[in-house]
Amino acid sequence: AKICDVENIPLLDEVPEGYKRLFMVRHGEVINPGGDRPVYYGAMDVSLSPLGELEAIEAASYLSRFDLQHIASSPLSRAMFGARQVRDNQNDSDDVVVFEGFKELDRGTWCGKTKDEIGADMLARFDACDESVTPGDGGESYPTLKSRVIASRDDLLEKTDVGRASAIVSHLQVTRAMLSDALEMDIKEMAGLKIATASITCVDYCSATGQQVVRFQSFKPESGLEQSKDGAN
Repeated sequence: AKICDVENIPLLDEVPEGYKRLFMVRHGEVINPGGDRPVYYGAMDVSLSPLGELEAIEAASYLSRFDLQHIASSPLSRAMFGARQVRDNQNDSDDVVVFEGFKELDRGTWCGKTKDEIGADMLARFDACDESVTPGDGGESYPTLKSRVIASRDDLLEKTDVGRASAIVSHLQVTRAMLSDALEMDIKEMAGLKIATASITCVDYCSATGQQVVRFQSFKPESGLEQSKDGAN
């Protein structure tokens, strides 16, 4: 997307005729449950850091310039915080709609483990969608995640009127699933998509043909905040 020189804001036209628009917001920085030993946490309900809350507030401030029909969220508290900020910055909006399908990837038995403890080879095979290495105890593969995310996205699009925009506040892997679908990307390459904390991705959807147009990806408002820590997740 083109970026305005002064405010670092993507230039965005009105929703095109016959289209619907979704803004996809990743939650802000979290307090990693491993402390100074960053561990994978996936669908665990970890808290935002003070910086993460400020990042979420900045993302909501950016979205305040748009009239959003629906604000959807993952059920996890780190996403709900951001969704409520978006709602509170709207002039007239219904309450946040929670979708279980927008919950973060479940890491199963890998939760609480570092990259070294899981093993670089295992993680590489997982990213390449080798489902034989999917962690136990409810762990999910990328194909399983993408299936439920796209189903929830389609449900939200069904609720969104033509010519209107809605927002989703969720997670890294959830945003990657929707963005990779819009880009018609091989799911095996999905893990390479860069999605910054509290960043915003915008996609338009044609109601007649299903065509998806990515307007911008991983835009983060320039607000003077310090760099977030974004390690294992």
